[in-house]
Amino acid sequence: MRCRRPIPGSISLTLIATILLPACGDDGPGDIQAPVAVAKVEVAAPATTAAVGQSVQLTATARDAEGNVLSGRTFDWATAEPSVATVSETGLVTAVAEGQAEISATAEGVTGSLVITVSPLPPPPPGAPNPKLQEIASGLAFPLYLTSPPDDDRLFIAEKGGVIRVIKGGALLAQPFLDLSSQVSGRAEQGLLGLAFAPDYATSGRFFVHYTDLDGNTRVSLFRVSDDPDRADASSESAVLRVDQPGPAHNGGQILFGPDGLFYIGLGDGTSRDGNDQGRAQSLGDLFGSILRIDVSSGSGYTVPADNPFVGTAGARPEIWSYGFRNPWRFSFDRGTGDLFIGDVGEQRWEEIDRAPAADGAGRGVNYGWSRMEGNQCVVEGCDRSGITLPLVQYDHTEGCAITGGYVYRGVAIPALQGQYFYSDFCDGWVKSIRAAGEPGPPVDWPALSPGDNVTSFGEDAAGELYIVTGGGGVFKIVPQ
Repeated sequence: MRCRRPIPGSISLTLIATILLPACGDDGPGDIQAPVAVAKVEVAAPATTAAVGQSVQLTATARDAEGNVLSGRTFDWATAEPSVATVSETGLVTAVAEGQAEISATAEGVTGSLVITVSPLPPPPPGAPNPKLQEIASGLAFPLYLTSPPDDDRLFIAEKGGVIRVIKGGALLAQPFLDLSSQVSGRAEQGLLGLAFAPDYATSGRFFVHYTDLDGNTRVSLFRVSDDPDRADASSESAVLRVDQPGPAHNGGQILFGPDGLFYIGLGDGTSRDGNDQGRAQSLGDLFGSILRIDVSSGSGYTVPADNPFVGTAGARPEIWSYGFRNPWRFSFDRGTGDLFIGDVGEQRWEEIDRAPAADGAGRGVNYGWSRMEGNQCVVEGCDRSGITLPLVQYDHTEGCAITGGYVYRGVAIPALQGQYFYSDFCDGWVKSIRAAGEPGPPVDWPALSPGDNVTSFGEDAAGELYIVTGGGGVFKIVPQ
């Protein structure tokens, strides 16, 4: 039974509490229990070892003097050796360097801990040769991408300033394939960001570019080749998509044709470095922070495939295939399985690789979390994680600053690398790989593949061999020793 009595307005809250507690009949002060004190904190982990670059999610449990679990307690996480392993406010440990680090969680002055042992990155897969880089071109003007038309041995390279160059027979041609420099803005993260050849390029001569115009807005355009196979018809431009950008950063840039023959476009959240995307990446009402899927087979403009996930959803843009990205700078389909791999550039701390298995729809309708989450961590503590697909792999900014997504190797020159997904970091320029299928395992470091420069992109030729493109103007092929 609850006792209710009138409370004079002039009596203080302290006095009210003193009067009311003993005044409720049998419900005296003896029934008011003090909070149970924390007597012990236990820290647990699914594994107490991790390779450099791996993350381990720890959990902490508070118990009373009798061993009962105490719910609702908060924990302060700390690491004794931040140079070996860091720990987030939610207990996510990231291995930084070889050694041991004691990770502790404290609640109400009581601390529990465990030791995480960090091992070095594993060697390349057993039996793998020691691949190396072969420089095939230099002196380009900030190249951002490399690709080839189907069944074509030429390489086409997109430069940030708006020029597409051609490597033919191992030589960089003096004449550009296409020069859009007079209509491309190269400020900040803008420029000629993407290039894709139609699956029927050999007969149709159609190719597509993704660039930032002089007003700072995104354009995706269709062009055609001229009578000279090494020169495009610059007058053939036909608009496919225009997106007005709110800022000069996070414009995305990747375009490609999927295994289904449809056209995929990557767009970032359009935000500058303040990190506030105004909810765009989580909104289905705009195209930002998304991968789009459209049909460009008609020869002009585009149509929306009927099986896109948000067709018929009120208020949603039907072009959206996947969403919740900050800046999906580079993504690719595994030509062996059809799985989609996405490198999404992080903000303050986490860079991530997302995998969308073909068997699960290759990303159809999937929300990858930004800006509610960065990596597998909430941007704001206590965020709603429901309906979000977490990264396959992530690393923090002790290892780099901006992920450069790559490709699953499906070439023939280095058979032992089959099924390895290669990726890099723009700032640190290292090259690593993970297993593309099943559990990725710890990343494999490939020091011989680091070009010693900013890695702007990977490239894949018509035969499935891989290339690395650098901001300093170099183009390198991954070859066996």
